[in-house]
Amino acid sequence: MTDFNSPTALDQVLARIAAAAKAAGRHPADVALTAVSKMQPWERVAPVLAAGQKVFGENRVQEAMERWTARRGEIDLRLIGPLQSNKAREAVAFFDVIETVDREKLARVLAEEVQRAGRAPRLYIQVNTGEEPQKAGVAPGEADGFIAQCRGEFGLTIEGLMCIPPEAEPPAMHFALLAQIAQRNGLKKLSMGMSGDFEIAIAHGATNVRVGSALFGARA
Repeated sequence: MTDFNSPTALDQVLARIAAAAKAAGRHPADVALTAVSKMQPWERVAPVLAAGQKVFGENRVQEAMERWTARRGEIDLRLIGPLQSNKAREAVAFFDVIETVDREKLARVLAEEVQRAGRAPRLYIQVNTGEEPQKAGVAPGEADGFIAQCRGEFGLTIEGLMCIPPEAEPPAMHFALLAQIAQRNGLKKLSMGMSGDFEIAIAHGATNVRVGSALFGARA
């Protein structure tokens, strides 16, 4: 049984990432692990941090600030949950990466805050590949136009794309779709794949995989 409160779980996940990358003809260093620490107790997160993991993903701005402010210089911090426009100022100031840009209003506010702060987090556009009404993200058919709008109208630099496939569908088709959108828009970074499917995501070009339960165990 995996001990989720030890570096062993991290070693196992990194080994799986490396094996999946090699199987896809890719270099393991081309795939980064985002440890999804959202809602996890600190006693589970601390050993993973101590074992050398530097990239962490959080869902909420306030929770991330409470957890990471004292350790902010130690890590690369990614916002992987939906961002409310009224939290954009704090998010721009605190996160290295915002993965959930998904609508015009948010893009406009982020552009204003980047100008105001003189600091630009790396930005990803979230694509709702399954077009699920309950899930955030721009529809695939609107992604090209939204990427162009972010770049042209708002002057934002978009680093990549992110998706969360529907739970009830095979993820490969969604990862392939995201990769196609990225390719035709000249984007090389893909944040896709979670604990149950990150090897499949790597086979389809993921450059960041977001792993929580395989590292920390199920959230309470």
